[in-house]
Amino acid sequence: MKIPVEELQIDEKAQRTLNEARARSMANNLVPEALGTIVVSQRSNGDRFIVDGMHRWHVCKLTDIPELVAEVHHGLDQQEEAVLFLIKNRESSKPTPLDEYKIGLTAGLPLFVDTESALRKRNLAMGSTGTNMVGAVAGVLRITDLYGPETLERTLKVAEEAWGRTKETWDGMLLGGIGMFLGRHGDDVDDKVLAEKIGKKDPAFRWRANITALASAGGTRHSGTGSRISTCYTLIVTEWDKGRRKENRIGV
Repeated sequence: MKIPVEELQIDEKAQRTLNEARARSMANNLVPEALGTIVVSQRSNGDRFIVDGMHRWHVCKLTDIPELVAEVHHGLDQQEEAVLFLIKNRESSKPTPLDEYKIGLTAGLPLFVDTESALRKRNLAMGSTGTNMVGAVAGVLRITDLYGPETLERTLKVAEEAWGRTKETWDGMLLGGIGMFLGRHGDDVDDKVLAEKIGKKDPAFRWRANITALASAGGTRHSGTGSRISTCYTLIVTEWDKGRRKENRIGV
């Protein structure tokens, strides 16, 4: 059905972040006939919220197009709208990892909810990397997915005790390496001892530099995130095994 642009709304908890530059670029090169069909949820009170098509809606506002053709869904709650957004956008342009995380939380998906719980227990939030913000969305979700939220919480605690609350502390490959180590050997590890060992070895920024250099063989080959995490894990094993009897070493 056709819906007046002015009647449509955005629920930020179930939507990606608006990219103003992208919308203006679309507006400057607009072919009105190519706007297609947006996806809308009409809630029980009659309010209409955009599920997919926010940028096209904003383009219409910029270019004074009065209405859009919409595929309208009825009877969805906010959580179901978020799930529908994820389904629709996996078929088209993928949202940013942070947007997908935010929407996954709104959708109540266990992976995202469990990860958020672990972050909050350490007084952290997902966002642009900073002192109290973790930007490595995919890396943190991977730890929860592979080893569980308890391991993620331990990982965050070990990292903080080793290097303090710095931007570098929450680097994805460092957290990934610690998470892999705890996920594989956590039952045999004293977290405080682990933090002391890796903190004493080097500050976080130097760990990052060493890992990047080793993973790329001094720049002679390309390396992905998985390779850097594995390299970090190997270095952590080496530090953990120092000073231990052979029978008590983990080994690589």
